[in-house]
Amino acid sequence: MKKEMNCIACPLGCLITVEYEGTEVISVTGNTCKRGDAYARSEIVNPERSIHSTVKVINGAHPVVPCKTSAPIPKGSIFDVMKEINKVTVTAPVKIGQVFIKDVCGTGVDIVATNNDYGA
Repeated sequence: MKKEMNCIACPLGCLITVEYEGTEVISVTGNTCKRGDAYARSEIVNPERSIHSTVKVINGAHPVVPCKTSAPIPKGSIFDVMKEINKVTVTAPVKIGQVFIKDVCGTGVDIVATNNDYGA
């Protein structure tokens, strides 16, 4: 099979063509850099994404604080992870890097704060 994709590994956005059988990549063409090759192979074998969202804050200067996954998660887990993030409410103060959810959905990845909120 063949699949065309736009590479997101660097700012060039190359149009990459991947030829594969099942999860075995036969060839990758169209990439300008090595990162494009690695990205294309990963997308076929085990696509992953990072999530950026917000959680509710009690007694915060703002109603929500931004958060993200500490590492990419399997693409198929996105909706389950978002359900867990949406359940979270924290109390100020919040510090950058604070873990809101450890090992979210058994992925081995944490949900962490990406901004401070010291309260109202």
